Amino acid sequence: MVTRSKLKLELGKQGEQLAVTYLEAKGMRVIERNWRCRHGEIDIIAEDGPTLVVVEVKTRSGRSHGTALESVRPAKLARLRMLAAQWLSAQPHTYETVRVDVIALERFAGDFALRHVQGAI
Repeated sequence: MVTRSKLKLELGKQGEQLAVTYLEAKGMRVIERNWRCRHGEIDIIAEDGPTLVVVEVKTRSGRSHGTALESVRPAKLARLRMLAAQWLSAQPHTYETVRVDVIALERFAGDFALRHVQGAI
């Protein structure tokens, strides 16, 4: 039996893979996926030229709880900035700038719509 939580997990994995494919097609280099520390997780860490990009991926199969983009609140963005600082503190490489992006995916009738917000505030 396939549980609701398993379906949600599979949808999330599918969304993250679509986001990675999209970012690479835009010329970004994915450095790490699902980086975790005791304070949280960063879905995707990528380079966009001299910029480090921390990407939050949200995937939804409906809008009963709002859009995928609406689910990323200011507190989540603040946490991502803190996590980016933690990740950077352990890296030998430095970046000119750090940006937090959101990729929101919504699945309707089997097809995905993707929205990429660069420098989400």
